[in-house]
Amino acid sequence: MRPISPAVKWLAIAAILATGLIHLLEAKDSFSEATYKGALFVANGVGAAAAAYGIRGERDWGWWLGFLIAAGSLLGYVASRTIGLPALPAEPDAWLEPMGVASLVSEALFLILFVTSRRARTEAA
Repeated sequence: MRPISPAVKWLAIAAILATGLIHLLEAKDSFSEATYKGALFVANGVGAAAAAYGIRGERDWGWWLGFLIAAGSLLGYVASRTIGLPALPAEPDAWLEPMGVASLVSEALFLILFVTSRRARTEAA
């Protein structure tokens, strides 16, 4: 199995940590909207730190945890603006909130790097 390039690994760590940090910074406001949403934002931050730790240690679970966090966050963002979340109405006018856009960029970057890391592993097998 060919190792993942250091550039891909460190960019992925930065992307997932950015996702987690953004969610931690937004958690306080999210708690005021719905307690479960704030708790999910905190869990996102903690999970992102754990994923970064796993990726740094070249553990496959770190990549998969990061994938779940990034993909789940991206899906949650889209759902919150289209169909709404449980006990929260849709926010169709909130697509371009700066922190939301920054989060989308970091999540998309992580997902691209995740695919890149999977290809490196399967090509080497």
